[in-house]
Amino acid sequence: MPFRIALSGLDAASTDLEVTGHNIANAATNGFKQSRAEFADIYANSIQDVSATAAGRGVRVSRVAQQFSQGNVDFTSNSLDLALNGEGFFTLQDSTGNTTYTRAGAYTVDRDGYVVNHANERLQVFAPIGNTGNFNTGATTDLQLPTLSGAPSATTSANVSLNLDSSVTAMPAATLFDPTIATSYDNSTSTTVYDSQGTAHTMTMYFRKSDAAANQWNVYTTVDGNIVTPTASSTTAPSSAAFPSATVNFDTAGALVAGSGSVSATGTLAFNPFAITGADPLSLTFDLNNSTQFGSVFSVNDLTQDGYAPGRLSGVDVDNTGVVSATFTNGQSTALGKLALAKFNNPQGLSQQGDTSWAETYASGDVQMGEAGTSNFGLVQSGGLENSNVDIAEQLVNLITAQRNYQANAQVITTADTVTQTIINIR
Repeated sequence: MPFRIALSGLDAASTDLEVTGHNIANAATNGFKQSRAEFADIYANSIQDVSATAAGRGVRVSRVAQQFSQGNVDFTSNSLDLALNGEGFFTLQDSTGNTTYTRAGAYTVDRDGYVVNHANERLQVFAPIGNTGNFNTGATTDLQLPTLSGAPSATTSANVSLNLDSSVTAMPAATLFDPTIATSYDNSTSTTVYDSQGTAHTMTMYFRKSDAAANQWNVYTTVDGNIVTPTASSTTAPSSAAFPSATVNFDTAGALVAGSGSVSATGTLAFNPFAITGADPLSLTFDLNNSTQFGSVFSVNDLTQDGYAPGRLSGVDVDNTGVVSATFTNGQSTALGKLALAKFNNPQGLSQQGDTSWAETYASGDVQMGEAGTSNFGLVQSGGLENSNVDIAEQLVNLITAQRNYQANAQVITTADTVTQTIINIR
């Protein structure tokens, strides 16, 4: 019997060495979680045995328990290197639909634009719901980066914030406006607008003080030198017959008078759709609410419009809540999804699959999907990788302990052999 007891001890010590060796071998594996060998004694007796004098039968490995403590995070220059600071796992899916979970966050992009790990498993996200900023958390989908340029958007509105000099003397109506003659207007400013195909056009606004009424200005607008006529919002006629213009009125304090001239009650100035060859007509509405007429020189404080040209993918950003956004060269950003994180009531019950990934089991409990920063899920660190949680110093001490245990059990076999040999030698 001592032989069997000692053999069980050797087997247990050998398993302990294997677990420790596996931990040490993966000390540099991103997302790796160390394990420890846990032991239980073997105690067997029958109803005829006297329990007070029954001897044990040895030891067995009760389980190899994974330790899901947080590993340190190393920072990188790759935005698709992701680390979790706190609870949770990244969710992956292979080509056959099998789902696995991991803490390893080194991801790349395959030929089709899908974000994958080294095993070509695709990272899962919650899909965005339109442009609402919300995400469909009821289902996951593969994260795919756009392979085409970002779509353009036609200009529809512009914010015009400027000051017109109240001290300017009004030009007589007989002086016809001509955009090629600088003396036929007081001031001008230009910006770039875009049609439905993303083609850039130069829009210029010309301002000329009217002699028809006090504190009134005529506004003439061209796109690529072509006339843009305002949508009539008043019967007030322009003071120049060169081509139709908009009229803008200010009160005695220099503030815009909404609902007068060509300006609507909401302080906007609209223009008739302007035909663009090969694209949709260009419709423009200017917000003039922040424009003034003070006794200072003409100045443009703000002139922004909402259109943009097509853009190429320039980068990918992942914020700490897991929202993945594609940025384009035209300055636009589009949400591609939100990282789908998973957690389990008993992560130690997960089945190790290799490649630093785990699979759900009955012992782990059902998977609970969620978003970073909510319901005890950790936050996402873009440009970072979670290191192995193996403590080399601790593992080296474990090696010494396992070696001593092995030697001690081997000594039991030697002693038992000596005793047996003594009995054999009795004559």
